[in-house]
Amino acid sequence: MTDGNTTDALTRLEQEGEIAADYLEGLLDIADLDGDIDMDVEGERASVSIVGEGSSRDLNKLVGRDGEVLEALQELTRLAVHRETGDRSRLMLDIAGFRARKRTELAELGAKAAEEAKGSGEPVKLRPMTPFERKVVHDAVAAAGLRSESEGEEPQRCVVVLPV
Repeated sequence: MTDGNTTDALTRLEQEGEIAADYLEGLLDIADLDGDIDMDVEGERASVSIVGEGSSRDLNKLVGRDGEVLEALQELTRLAVHRETGDRSRLMLDIAGFRARKRTELAELGAKAAEEAKGSGEPVKLRPMTPFERKVVHDAVAAAGLRSESEGEEPQRCVVVLPV
């Protein structure tokens, strides 16, 4: 990419973050929940986080069991961005640090699976995961010097770590 294209892409991602923040602020007002919204650009996607002041118990309602509510809110937020921009969004939403903690756990899982595959010489199949979870595991496996692939159909799609 040229510098102009990089600047354009960054501006577009920042705009996605602004639209998402406005949408989420409205949602927090409707739900009568307190939270601050942080925006960033990570890689090639906008990243928006809702962080709580003090106890994040109320915000955890927006995460739901195993992040189910968070996933739904992320899709709704992406739709809100799409409605405004006309472009498909890959925006990543985090609430009360749930995704950040999950990313750390999944990176450790990927590294352990890579070690297991190296040691046994056999493929290691992990439990079904969301696309976000699979991406984190694939990245961890690659960082450990191995290859991995996804197999199966949603929602039972899982990562298989391949030995050398």
